[in-house]
Amino acid sequence: MSAPAPVRSPAATYARDVRVTWWYTAASVMFLHVIAVFLWAFVVVMRGTPLDVVLALVGTAGSVASGVLLLIHYRREPFDDADDSAKRLVWTPVLLGIASAVLFGVGAGSLLVAVALVAQALCTVRWRGGIRGRLVALMLVVVVASWVIEATRLNPEGYVSLTFALPLFVTMLAPLTATSLWWWDIVRELDRARRAEGRLAAAQERLRLAGDLHDLQGHHLQVIALQLELAEKMMGRDPDAAAEQVRAARVSVDEARRGTRDLASRFRGVPLPDELANAADLLRAAGLTVDLLVDTEAGRAPADVLGPVVRETTTNVLKHGGGVSASLSLSRHEGSWVLVVENDLRGTAFPVGDGAGLSGIAERVGPVGGTMDATRLGDRFRITVRVPEEVTA
Repeated sequence: MSAPAPVRSPAATYARDVRVTWWYTAASVMFLHVIAVFLWAFVVVMRGTPLDVVLALVGTAGSVASGVLLLIHYRREPFDDADDSAKRLVWTPVLLGIASAVLFGVGAGSLLVAVALVAQALCTVRWRGGIRGRLVALMLVVVVASWVIEATRLNPEGYVSLTFALPLFVTMLAPLTATSLWWWDIVRELDRARRAEGRLAAAQERLRLAGDLHDLQGHHLQVIALQLELAEKMMGRDPDAAAEQVRAARVSVDEARRGTRDLASRFRGVPLPDELANAADLLRAAGLTVDLLVDTEAGRAPADVLGPVVRETTTNVLKHGGGVSASLSLSRHEGSWVLVVENDLRGTAFPVGDGAGLSGIAERVGPVGGTMDATRLGDRFRITVRVPEEVTA
């Protein structure tokens, strides 16, 4: 029987959608930027002197490079303002953008295009609080004023031949850039909220487990203490009754042990797809890029066997991986559930064989007829665990 194609879990799909949203946002911003400067540069090439053409082309290259660097910094910059060094680094591409805008404006003989490109560079910075909105409004006023001054005072003849669309396109660069990045900030904030919700849910579950364990053990220990106290008092005058209390205490110990085991089983009973999704979220929170592939029937896999394996392998990746990417997959193949956890090492000497919890994984899956294989393939480390499908979830 052929195995169904693995599908991405909802958490992995959401994380992929967030990345796609960023690339769509960045590509849209750069597309508008490139089209604007190249259209205006084309006008300069067709009408300007050789010096004007050189200045315009140099300004075009610098402006585009500044936009790319600013977007890279914007993507990596944290939301909080604690990292002052990151704030200082952003001014290098900003200054490059301003200098390139001035060169481009001189080559094009246009105040409007110079001011518009400066405004676009400033609007690609993540400003604190409500500064961005006020900055966009101010820049729009300045750009429009520059447009009016140039069209009526500086170069009225040139605007007779230039179409209205090109100056308008350049004028709208700054507000369109700011609006796109504002939308990305909303998406990123929602992603942070989703991750925080997952961590809060895990913390609440641990607190609930701790409360249940405290109530269970507290009750049984109190009963056992009373039974042993009665046995101690009755030991001299009624040995048979004292022995009966000792036997009752032993029964209470068995009940406490059984209750603890049942409680632990409920805790371990997290569905395996959720276990894998939580592991992927944990790795992403640590800064890794994670691919997660889960079989559509993964809910039938033995969570009590593979769940601890997922947690152990995730811990190994965090402690010993040292890389920037990882992948987790669970599928069915030839009558077995196959769990594969792979990560890059980046020069880290990750042990293959005993140690690092690998022997514990092998001991866990061995009694149910499973196998564990750990291999290093170049700069990738892979753990493959196979468990027969006959093992019940």
